Amino acid sequence: MTDTSSDTGPGAAQDTPEDASTSPRRERGQGRIARIWRSSRILRGFVYLCVAGIIGLIGLWVVLMRDMPDAKSLLAYQPPLPTMVRDINGDIAYSYARERRVQLRYVDLPRPLVNAFLSAEDRTFWSHGGVDIGGFAGAVVDYVSKYGSGERAKGGSTITQQVAKNILIGDEYSVTRKLKEMVLAYRIEGVLSKEQILELYLNEIPLGRRSFGVQAAARAYFDKDVDELTLNEAAFLAILPRAPEVYGRKKHEARALERRNWVLDQMVRNEWVSATEAAEAKAQPLGLVTQRGPDYDPANGYFIEEVRRRLIDRYGEKAEDGPNSVYAGGLWVRTSLDPELQGAVRAALRKGLLNYHGQRGWAGPIAHINDMENWQTQLIVSNKTIDYQNWRVGVVLDAANGEGRIGFSDGDIAALTNVPDRAKVGDFLAAAPVSAGTYAVRTVPEVSGGMVMEQPYSGRLLALQGGFDSGLGSFNRAVQAERQPGSTIKPFVYATGLDNGMTPATQVLDGTFCVYQGGNLGQKCFRNFGNEGGAGSRTMRWGLEQSRNLMTVRIANDIGMSKVVKTFKTMGIGEYKPYLSFALGAGETTVARMANAYSALANNGVQYDASVIDYVQDRSGKVIWKADKRNCDGCNMAEWDGKPMPRIARRGKQVMNADTAYQTIHMLEGVVTRGTAVRLRSLNLPLFGKTGTTNGPTDVWFMGGSQDYVGGVYLGYDNPRSLGGYAQGGRIAAPIFKDVIEATRERWSDQPFVAPPGVRMVRIDRVTGKQVMGVEPSDEPKASVIWEAFKPDTEPRQYTAEDEFTKRRDALIAEIDGARKARATAAEAAQGVADNFAEEQGGIY
Repeated sequence: MTDTSSDTGPGAAQDTPEDASTSPRRERGQGRIARIWRSSRILRGFVYLCVAGIIGLIGLWVVLMRDMPDAKSLLAYQPPLPTMVRDINGDIAYSYARERRVQLRYVDLPRPLVNAFLSAEDRTFWSHGGVDIGGFAGAVVDYVSKYGSGERAKGGSTITQQVAKNILIGDEYSVTRKLKEMVLAYRIEGVLSKEQILELYLNEIPLGRRSFGVQAAARAYFDKDVDELTLNEAAFLAILPRAPEVYGRKKHEARALERRNWVLDQMVRNEWVSATEAAEAKAQPLGLVTQRGPDYDPANGYFIEEVRRRLIDRYGEKAEDGPNSVYAGGLWVRTSLDPELQGAVRAALRKGLLNYHGQRGWAGPIAHINDMENWQTQLIVSNKTIDYQNWRVGVVLDAANGEGRIGFSDGDIAALTNVPDRAKVGDFLAAAPVSAGTYAVRTVPEVSGGMVMEQPYSGRLLALQGGFDSGLGSFNRAVQAERQPGSTIKPFVYATGLDNGMTPATQVLDGTFCVYQGGNLGQKCFRNFGNEGGAGSRTMRWGLEQSRNLMTVRIANDIGMSKVVKTFKTMGIGEYKPYLSFALGAGETTVARMANAYSALANNGVQYDASVIDYVQDRSGKVIWKADKRNCDGCNMAEWDGKPMPRIARRGKQVMNADTAYQTIHMLEGVVTRGTAVRLRSLNLPLFGKTGTTNGPTDVWFMGGSQDYVGGVYLGYDNPRSLGGYAQGGRIAAPIFKDVIEATRERWSDQPFVAPPGVRMVRIDRVTGKQVMGVEPSDEPKASVIWEAFKPDTEPRQYTAEDEFTKRRDALIAEIDGARKARATAAEAAQGVADNFAEEQGGIY
């Protein structure tokens, strides 16, 4: 009997009926595919091509995505913006910019201007998703047709694509860049609204003449703001993205008109303007300005440059220097620049320089070049300009027998007359028109100088003039030139004496003063200005009013020169060794430092740091620096806490006793009333001042002012040499200061200086310094009885008959002594003996 359930036997190895029916078909199908694959070269090629394409697309995607900018970065995008500088009135005085940029919000963009750009660049902007397929297809056809020709294909880019190109990925001419641009455009549309995209585009698009964005371009081409543009002007700006350096040039005016009119036709097609409006706009000329007026008043040049210098020191110059850099950070800077005072200071200093130069003749070229083939380019890059009357800076092209030709930076060439014999081809010089096509040489004074005006109760510098014209050079002599201040330093010697027990009425001998310097140098003696002899014992006031060297060095010697140089340092004038010659102004300092020291005198001894910048705001308006660093803790409490009202700490620093400062000012008023600065007395203002004339004389000075304005001026050659024997601070420098006051007379107060509490005003005899009773001081400049300022308990005793005898005796002795010294001086001159200690020490008269 057979067991059919057994797994053994031949039947166990057989397939089931189902297996038997399917297995052969699978094998046959696989066999057919294999046979077809092996036999069909076309199939294999097609599959390989598809795989390669997929791999290529993956690789291309990897390449595109590599270093792909994030579209979301546009939400926080901050374009490079210029720094805007405002003056003391809040008006824009200058902008530090290498590119013209002004950021506008979308709501500030005029609708006709927006529509003009859309008509020219992307009429389907409001409907596409970032890429215009039709425009892209046309660009591809154009690219293929021009491939290998070297000619660049048209872009076919939407405004969104241009935003991606201009801001995120750059303008490289390649297929890869174009694909990146498309991908980014889609992403940007998902991140920003259409209005935000347009705002970015119209603020960033390069439009020629170094302008970026429509507002900067409107200023560059029409000297208008965007809201002042006419329809034809808006249409012209819209053609610029395609070829700004072509359409903006006079020689391509016909092409520009044709393209502008095409934009107007597109605006009609899009129903954004009527046909009549477009026709009227087409009838208008381009109306481009060939040269914009200056963005700033050239009178402010030295001040603006000093602000720039300080900003660069603090924040850097370029974008890589930090987010608040001067040329990219978009700072808003409020300065202390006072345009009225600045203009008056510049005019007065120029007048003084020209008056001194007089008839001295041509002072030499402004600069010189040897390569005359590119004279125009070299003249442009030299940046030499002048803003005086109708003068221009040009280069001598040829010269002979007083005649020649001159070329200017705009390419104009004119005949030149009055050519000096020393002038050479290649010289830069100033010239002024005298007739049609003819210029005459003008002379820029070789002597120079600097002037400053300061607000004493704040330290704000209101005006800075560092030479004849800032266009001729940026070196600012008001803040950078280290010069010997001469007798203008004497008030601080006298102030040191007042701080050490002396009074304005203290008698000081105006007589021979010599110092023994050792066996090698022997005895050296000081002298008064002009080798004048001594006048006997006189008051400190008289010595300061008449600028007596002998009295000054005697005071310095008696109280200790170490104390005097300490005062100089405390007042910020400079750090010097304790040599007596420094009491006469032998040490070097600047006009600005001297003005700051005099400001402390006028402000009862309180000194503020000299500043040209009030505060700085970043591009978002946050104050990031201010000159006044005081905080008022508790000033912004929501509710009063019952405590005393918050007080702001005093900002200035007390660098001199208030009584001493007032006494010094009171004596310096006498310098104007009857001393070396008497030229200012006719102004009938409560002024103080001090003149200075350095050895040579090489520099002449005046420092002074009122309780509202303090300033100073010096004149001298940049390479110091004698100004001539007649040159004195009272003759040359003081009139310059007077001109400033006369030009701004309504600003100068008639209110006299107010003495600090405790100072006593006492009637004294002006010559002896003794107290006088029963006599009222008069207004006469040389009245015998005057008011004098004394600290408590320092008043002199009353004047007596004995004092009168002493007064006459001293005068007689001084006369005899003067005659004796005159004979001694003549004898020394005959022997060729030099014993002027002050001169050897660089001393000052």
